[in-house]
Amino acid sequence: MSNHIKMSSTELGSLWTTYHKKTMILRILEYFIEKSDDQRAKELMSGLWEGLHPKVIEIKTLLENEGAAVPIGFTNGDVNLSAPTLFENGFDIMFCRILKEISMGMYVLHMTISYREDIVQFYKQLTDLTQTYYNLFTQYLLERDLLPRPTYTMMPKTVDYIADTQYMKGTNIFGQKRQINAVEFGLIYHSYETNDLGAKLMRGFAQCSKDDEVKKYFTKGKAISSEIIKELSNIMNQNNINPPVTSGGTLTSSTDAPFSEKLMLFCTYLLSGFSLGGQGFSVGFNLRNDLIVKTTVFGKDIYEYSLEGARLMMEKGWLEEPPKMEV
Repeated sequence: MSNHIKMSSTELGSLWTTYHKKTMILRILEYFIEKSDDQRAKELMSGLWEGLHPKVIEIKTLLENEGAAVPIGFTNGDVNLSAPTLFENGFDIMFCRILKEISMGMYVLHMTISYREDIVQFYKQLTDLTQTYYNLFTQYLLERDLLPRPTYTMMPKTVDYIADTQYMKGTNIFGQKRQINAVEFGLIYHSYETNDLGAKLMRGFAQCSKDDEVKKYFTKGKAISSEIIKELSNIMNQNNINPPVTSGGTLTSSTDAPFSEKLMLFCTYLLSGFSLGGQGFSVGFNLRNDLIVKTTVFGKDIYEYSLEGARLMMEKGWLEEPPKMEV
């Protein structure tokens, strides 16, 4: 019966966005599968590709059945399978894991603004696929010591309440800062982990980009991620916590781009939006004022960087226009 119900504007927008993300991920997977020298990694990425490809076709069919134009997204012309390996030492799975993390968050949003039963089921199926492979990628990296586990802490023996608003102060009159709590550390750790990968990715993109403006943009992205990593490392050190050391993700000397400038720029734009959302989440759950201030500054820098990327894609003619609201 749901097939007789007209697709809503929010469902159209969600599927349009999903089509771009999924076609980008398919191209990235195709390159990594081609270059992988680890059989288990190749099997994992191939399994994800085989799960996602039919979903892209399903989106295309859903849009065509509504008489809607199917977006271009990213095609075989956006991937160069003959380009030499740009990243080694587990970076392919590290990157795929982050892409699946982004997907999980996006599917939650898309599902909340979908009402037609077949589209709701579509996102439920994508969510199941994504959660499965996110876990498989995580376990792969842990088993190969490419992904460090977060620092352990003592388990609480009592339940306490915060009775003094001084808890929110970054410092007291003696200049002493309270120890960060486990929730705050989790937010810091996640930001550190994602920016560590982001810095490596931006360095690789800048190394192989042939467009001077785009290369400069990627270099700026690496600088922003590196600065965030530095600030987060300082916070952890001040709290007697050793920053995580990630051994994976080695950049080769190749300067041949595995992806089109359009794909690399869109990917950076997507990651910036994900990072901006993470900073907003941190502002809401940090309880130490100095951490809130730092997170706000990070968010401002990322927001401005994201806008710069959008303008650059427009100037290059690489940003497809979302469906208009014509009621």
